[in-house]
Amino acid sequence: MNAQQNELLHAVELALDEKWDAAHQIVQQYEDGTAAWIHAVLHKIEGDLGNARYWYHRANQMKHVSDEPRAELAVIQAELTVG
Repeated sequence: MNAQQNELLHAVELALDEKWDAAHQIVQQYEDGTAAWIHAVLHKIEGDLGNARYWYHRANQMKHVSDEPRAELAVIQAELTVG
């Protein structure tokens, strides 16, 4: 696992702990891929669905736009752990 994956995994753990601002600070350092997906979930949690959709589109993860956030974060966490 590289440094970026470690940071993104930490962001997911923070989000699952309801420390959304700290998680957001981490993912803002990155622009695409898994970081954008996490970013989308964080905006969904805060109720900013327009911004969430933007980040889902950037992450190519529009299929997850209606997913429950905690379950979605668990999926991302599993992908980061395996990847």
